[in-house]
Amino acid sequence: RGTVIMDTYLPLSLLRWFSCVLFLASFKHNNAMLEFAEVKQIAAGIKSDIIAWRRELHSYPELMYQENKTSSLIQSVLQDMGISFSAGWAKNTRQHAARPITGLGSTGVVAEIGTGKPPIVALRSDMDALPIHEDTPVEFRSKSDGKMHACGHDGHISMLLGAAKLLHRLNSAATLPGTVRLIFQPAEEGGAGAKRMWEEGVLKDVSRIFGMHLWPSLPSGSIGGRAGVAMAAGDFFEFKIKGGGAHGAMPHQGIDPVTAAAAVIQSLQMIVSRETDPLEAAVISVTKLTAGDAFNVIPAEAIVGGTIRALSVAGLELLQKRLEEVASQVAAAYRCKMENLTFMPDFFPPTSNDVGLWNWLQSPEAGVTGGPSSPAMHWDLPPTMGSEDFAFYTQNVPGAFIFLGQGSGRSKLAGSGDEVWFTNTTVHSPRFHMDEDVLDFGAALHTQLALRSLYAMQSSAHREL
Repeated sequence: RGTVIMDTYLPLSLLRWFSCVLFLASFKHNNAMLEFAEVKQIAAGIKSDIIAWRRELHSYPELMYQENKTSSLIQSVLQDMGISFSAGWAKNTRQHAARPITGLGSTGVVAEIGTGKPPIVALRSDMDALPIHEDTPVEFRSKSDGKMHACGHDGHISMLLGAAKLLHRLNSAATLPGTVRLIFQPAEEGGAGAKRMWEEGVLKDVSRIFGMHLWPSLPSGSIGGRAGVAMAAGDFFEFKIKGGGAHGAMPHQGIDPVTAAAAVIQSLQMIVSRETDPLEAAVISVTKLTAGDAFNVIPAEAIVGGTIRALSVAGLELLQKRLEEVASQVAAAYRCKMENLTFMPDFFPPTSNDVGLWNWLQSPEAGVTGGPSSPAMHWDLPPTMGSEDFAFYTQNVPGAFIFLGQGSGRSKLAGSGDEVWFTNTTVHSPRFHMDEDVLDFGAALHTQLALRSLYAMQSSAHREL
């Protein structure tokens, strides 16, 4: 075949470009859907772009509702592609809540490719970073001390930008049978940015939505998840234990809030071990304890904070109720008072994958499985107690949240000597290290699911799952 001759004489980048032209021509003239293997091959041709976007984003991480530079980069890339978009999404309406969230917001971006009319399938990426000091010695490490993309959101953005580029090319070759809405969403890390965008109408006329998360515990290039509840409901809490200060050598002259806090922390664990059905998952983790500034002073108060998780809203509400009761009563037993208990302005409900849509993902119609180059599938993973504000989308339209494995990579990084850095380090770690070789695959998967969804929904036999 001609491609064999060209393999001998032309650079790989030119080969990939020529292959893309052939595939797009076939798409245009035959009005046929590309196979997943073909989509992945086209995506491989823009891998360098995807990695470059990711590295620029990684260097300038921004916290929730403050993603201004991130938003500007997304808009600039979309504009260069010739893709129409709207900006200013996700205004922060929780700046003056009982537990306020800082930042103005309005950094979300929404783009559309296709006819601009239903059927509409949505693809979503989160945008924000975490307040973590980066320890990963990559050349493009964070230039903002104390901030890091430690949850892979820089990769998520880049994969969705890659999908935008692929879908725009395909739409130029032959108009898509509907619309793909690309949602770049801020404030996932506790800010409920998804809820803000839903309130602003981002899901109008959307029939289904897909999201992805890079997952270090799965092999690179595999995908996983489960039908039904895949991720837990979650909330944060914080409260004050008020005592009475005294000299450290004279504790009898004061009321010690530190001793009371220690007792409260231990007692909270009994809610999970003695009040929760052993067959139901629940978590209470105290992750914050602040009290005092001097070695010889018993402070007047202590601050306790942490997170609670459950696999249902009812389970989470029970944890909220019992946390308040236990903390208040145990503090009182130590002559202290529990005050100023606050939870998140918007707790996260469980992330639940629509059963019909999850089954569709495994079908020949979706086209992800069955081929010789199909990724390894983990379709029935146990639920994780991590939480995701993608749940606000799946409460309103059928959705699927997919884990994209990245745990098999390994490399030596400049400045780390002979140390080998693996990509299976958990998210939210200062040593989180991304396997960039899976990013073009993620872009291809976004594209495949969007294309096949549009064709499925175009058929009257598939208007409802």
